Amino acid sequence: MNAASPSSGGTAIDLSKIRRGPIVFSLIIGAFVAILNETLLGNALPDLMKEFNVGATTIQWLSTAYMLVIGVLVPITALLQQWFTTRQMFLSAMTLFLVGTAISAFAPEFGVLLAGRVVQAMGTGLMLPVLMNTILVIFPIEKRGAAMGLIGLVIMFAPAIGPTLSGLIIDALDWRWLFYLVLPLAAFSIIFAAVFLRNVTDLTKPKVDIVSILLSTIGFGGIVYGFSKAGESGWSDTEVVWSLAAGGVSLLLFIWRQLVVKEPILDLRAFKYPMFSLVTVLLFVVMMTMFSTMTILPMFLQSALLLTAFKSGLIMLPGSVINGIMAPVSGKLFDKFGPRVLVIPGLALMALSVWMFTGIDTDVSKGYVIFIHIVLLVGISMVMMPAQTTGLNQLPRHLYPHGTAILNTLQQVSGAIGTALFISIMSTGSKNYLAGSEDPDAPAEQVAGLMAGLHDAFWIGFIVALVALVVGLFIRRTKAPEEQETKQVA
Repeated sequence: MNAASPSSGGTAIDLSKIRRGPIVFSLIIGAFVAILNETLLGNALPDLMKEFNVGATTIQWLSTAYMLVIGVLVPITALLQQWFTTRQMFLSAMTLFLVGTAISAFAPEFGVLLAGRVVQAMGTGLMLPVLMNTILVIFPIEKRGAAMGLIGLVIMFAPAIGPTLSGLIIDALDWRWLFYLVLPLAAFSIIFAAVFLRNVTDLTKPKVDIVSILLSTIGFGGIVYGFSKAGESGWSDTEVVWSLAAGGVSLLLFIWRQLVVKEPILDLRAFKYPMFSLVTVLLFVVMMTMFSTMTILPMFLQSALLLTAFKSGLIMLPGSVINGIMAPVSGKLFDKFGPRVLVIPGLALMALSVWMFTGIDTDVSKGYVIFIHIVLLVGISMVMMPAQTTGLNQLPRHLYPHGTAILNTLQQVSGAIGTALFISIMSTGSKNYLAGSEDPDAPAEQVAGLMAGLHDAFWIGFIVALVALVVGLFIRRTKAPEEQETKQVA
């Protein structure tokens, strides 16, 4: 089945003469620059608080707003990709990112810097689904694993080096250099893509449903914001309660509307394909585990082991680099052996590593922490892209934009939920410990309280990882409907 079926009024794209190499390279450059930017500001937040004279709650919006905008924008990309060409989508996304970077670099006050981050996030949110959808379209199913592995290398490696790179820049230069250095990279990506990127998708130009867009924005935005805010203010906070309530109701109405309208902006019929549905659940649980661990571990390194942000970034760097290297290797193995030989052992490694984290204390060696972190990220590299490719492979071509949008949206939502949930568990465990302490204000007791909360969070993380392992046992190799139809005709 082609996305441009006669009933849709689209025009089919001839992919026989497409040069895949330049297209993939164009996409990878843009993705690397945009995704690197997600974690680049982490070590700069204390400097920015002093620069703009704002508190921790305010400065956190530089990260929260970024995640919020992506969470809101990604569901709509399924519609946009049916109205605009690959070139138009990618060049628009990178131009927005470039403009946002320039605004941030020269921001005279905090409000302008936040606006720049929002514009950057708009570019990132538009680009990520285009990246995955293009890979699905231009590569046959037997070669997608390797191609998705290259994308995985970028998605995993870019944010991994962000904290370490930002630590080096902050130590040597002004915080504005975090944006200055990104500007030429973003400009090069635009120029290269303008020369080499070609349109590979079919334009069907479906009806634009404004009501669905509004419901999607309020629904996903409310959920992401509510959970992000809960990690900071607690679950009983009025703003958190109302955000989650508004988001939940709007999301239910959005789902209902997508099932009844003739041309939904996010086609939920993708869930009719069992392996796609299973992978969606699996990735949701895996992303919760990954995001929560990546949030909790730096707190342990900096608050319990008393390391600087830069040193904690260095400790987390080896695992993240190995994770990036493993992504294309996993992709090649996926093409040859299928998902089970990668996903099930990978989930087992994830569960093992989180269990090992439950036993750490303030006497733990840095080498042991690095080892556990490497085990965790090797496991994740064996799961993420193989599972994602397996689920998307089962979809017919006209559902590719919708499938990629669904998975990218749920990754943002699961990240917000996982981070908020595990920080809440950690905070509750710490408070309960200190409530029974004879001297809760003593520095040693504060650290002990932190460790009690961390252990509670990691134990829950271990249970979540076991759930993921059970779900992963049901994963199977899939074939595209078009491939099955071809074999039947033959």
